[in-house]
Amino acid sequence: MNTKRTKSDAVLFLERLAGPLTFGSLLESIREGEGWSQERMGRQLHVSRAHLCDLEKGRRSVSPERAARFAKVLRYSEAQFVQLALQQMVDSAGLHLSVAVRAA
Repeated sequence: MNTKRTKSDAVLFLERLAGPLTFGSLLESIREGEGWSQERMGRQLHVSRAHLCDLEKGRRSVSPERAARFAKVLRYSEAQFVQLALQQMVDSAGLHLSVAVRAA
């Protein structure tokens, strides 16, 4: 049985437009899609506008726990948020590995 996960058509399409999906680009896309300012989204996530900006630009990362909390607040997939947060950590460490997360 092949257990390799493939990306959805939607993710592949987005990556062709803007490069690989990252935790920060996901947050920015959600924010812009909702028409929210960084200040408004920051209030929802209980972070400052500057902190949210740093997250969106990949200058800061979040723990898997915090990524899951953000997903709950925004009503998105916890698995996707946690996977992207972990992938950012792996990438920042210079490791050439891919992270996959699935529900337990």
